[in-house]
Amino acid sequence: MPFSSPVLLVVAHGSRDPRHAATVHALVRRVRAERPHLRVETAFLEFNAPSVPRALEAIAADGVRDVVALPLLLTRAFHAKTDIPAVLHEAVSRLPQLTVRQAEVLGPSPLLQSALDRRLAEAGVRAGDKSTTGVVLASAGSSDPEAIAVIAEIAREWRRTGWCAVRPAFASASLPRTEDAVRALRAEGVRRVAVAPYVIAPGFLPDRIVRGAREAGADVLADVLGPAPELARLLLERYDACAPVHTRLLTPLSA
Repeated sequence: MPFSSPVLLVVAHGSRDPRHAATVHALVRRVRAERPHLRVETAFLEFNAPSVPRALEAIAADGVRDVVALPLLLTRAFHAKTDIPAVLHEAVSRLPQLTVRQAEVLGPSPLLQSALDRRLAEAGVRAGDKSTTGVVLASAGSSDPEAIAVIAEIAREWRRTGWCAVRPAFASASLPRTEDAVRALRAEGVRRVAVAPYVIAPGFLPDRIVRGAREAGADVLADVLGPAPELARLLLERYDACAPVHTRLLTPLSA
């Protein structure tokens, strides 16, 4: 059956860890279930198949002309600003029949905050525990100052929902590390410390967050965001914001 709406191409980073791709595919299945008549495909920048060029080739071979490429990223850092646009431009230069628009990254969004709350509740943090619980918002990390500032702002906003304290932490590139943020909250007298990974799928850096939380003796360790229903709705929000409007149109590099 032909799809009248632009195809949604979810672009994930990819990982050698098989849990990463499995989680991405689980999230995409939830998106398809939310909107059955929308064609949703998955591609990876590296490590996993299909690659972005291969996915676009397959989409074009089906006669599709309109694609929304959605970075499965929580912040606008190097991958969103440089890697993905470059890969898309290169692919479109070989597939000029395609119109490809790059959607915005997922964060920040109130839906992500809701997904974090969900994962903490699943880990045993009740709504009434907020006033005595400090949270470490543990992200993968970035060398991009804009991305780091966004994580810090998310932590500030989340603190206003009733948590005793919220501290950002990073698994790479930036400081503090998860274990240092946990210890800092302890030193401030916070009775209960929870670590909330602000990452979508398991992998090398999320495992570093887990090790840091355990090493520092965090009381609660939430799961990654994964295929949370809030994430599925957020992907569709980003798609809807991009699909009707011809913005961020990618044309061949020679144009």
